Amino acid sequence: MSLPIHPIMEQSFAVIDREMGKHNFNSAEYAIVRRIIHSTADFEFAQLIRFSEGAIASAIKAIPQQIPIITDVGMVKQGVVGMIAKTFGNPLIAAVEQVSEALPGKTRTETGLIQCFEQYPGAIYVIGNAPTALLALCAQLPSSPIQPALVIGVPVGFISVIESKKALAQTSVPQIRVEGRKGGSPVAAAILNALMVLAWEQKDVM
Repeated sequence: MSLPIHPIMEQSFAVIDREMGKHNFNSAEYAIVRRIIHSTADFEFAQLIRFSEGAIASAIKAIPQQIPIITDVGMVKQGVVGMIAKTFGNPLIAAVEQVSEALPGKTRTETGLIQCFEQYPGAIYVIGNAPTALLALCAQLPSSPIQPALVIGVPVGFISVIESKKALAQTSVPQIRVEGRKGGSPVAAAILNALMVLAWEQKDVM
């Protein structure tokens, strides 16, 4: 069963489809790319996005099981809370909101992310703002017997951003990432929202 789409979003998708023209994405990948472009009006994301093999399938399988979803910051959380409420009602946690102060030498987001990973190593992790949180997550992965169902790694900015994405790329965890400096909370939210829609549409045929 499809979720209702606002007429303006439907019109926007039609514009995106027309301007995108031919592409090599499969239908699930394109649903994600289209939603990112809708959120950013930036077609360059079609060249920058990377999907690891099986990443979308892993998320679609995990989401209906109400797996926790961990975001780095509150902006990403606010961008997905409505879609989560309309679909599967997954527990939704912003890492930065879990701690009142940072561990020595670490940011609050990084500290909260480490604490969340200790509790929920198999969760879906959505990093749209803080490269330190993505680096901290990647550092935890090699020693963890339980791996995340998916990592969305799309922090934005200039310091440690490219390095954090390279660190994610070198792991075997299911992942969706955006290369280079671009990304941000709207991109992270767009990717997760698209995955929630895909999972909802799949639930009646699984």
